[in-house]
Amino acid sequence: MRRARAPGGDGSWAWLEPYPGPFTGPPAPSMSLAFIAALQRLPPQERAALVLSDVLGFCAAEVAEILGRDPDEAACLLARARAGIAGALPRPAPAPDEDAVAARFAGAFDRGDVPGIAALLTDDARLRLRPLPVEYQGKRAARHFLAAVAFPGGTTRYRLLVTRANGQPAFGCYLRDPCAGIDRACGLVVLTVAGDRIAAIDRFVDNSALPRFGLPRAVPSAPPGPAG
Repeated sequence: MRRARAPGGDGSWAWLEPYPGPFTGPPAPSMSLAFIAALQRLPPQERAALVLSDVLGFCAAEVAEILGRDPDEAACLLARARAGIAGALPRPAPAPDEDAVAARFAGAFDRGDVPGIAALLTDDARLRLRPLPVEYQGKRAARHFLAAVAFPGGTTRYRLLVTRANGQPAFGCYLRDPCAGIDRACGLVVLTVAGDRIAAIDRFVDNSALPRFGLPRAVPSAPPGPAG
């Protein structure tokens, strides 16, 4: 049995959440910081509504109750907050290779092709599991984790559905269950693309964020992609 190497990093980034936004291109390197800065500029009630709904996952009725507002007022606060965030975040031009890189990653991931995934990584790429304080630094460490834990023996286990998070290419991740005829959600995968390579893979293991991206908890099974 192969064991993944111990992760590196201090885990100080682990609390950051994926944010669904109407972005058309990749983020600046400081997108997470830009989001935090934009959040801090919102009026307190709008900021609270956004955090409660889009970060902590409370439903509309719960947000209204916590804020002491009626549902219509809470909905207006949330709408203004989302508009304010979308207007404050940078919208850089799309990188020409981003879609191609994301498509190659999705194909390799669907096939359980660890060498194919590793070939897309930069030498100093980071693989992080959130909200767990787990981080693997460098292509070699990331490849070892993928081979030992995510795709042991080249097992084809996952299916990806395309979305975007924090202005970056992202995928709803689903675990195949051929016996049940459905694929079950197992979090969100977010890519940081640098040119024609991937600088970071962030795997959010909690399914609670999926509804914010319009992603279901389960989908009908589909056959895996061809081996490559």
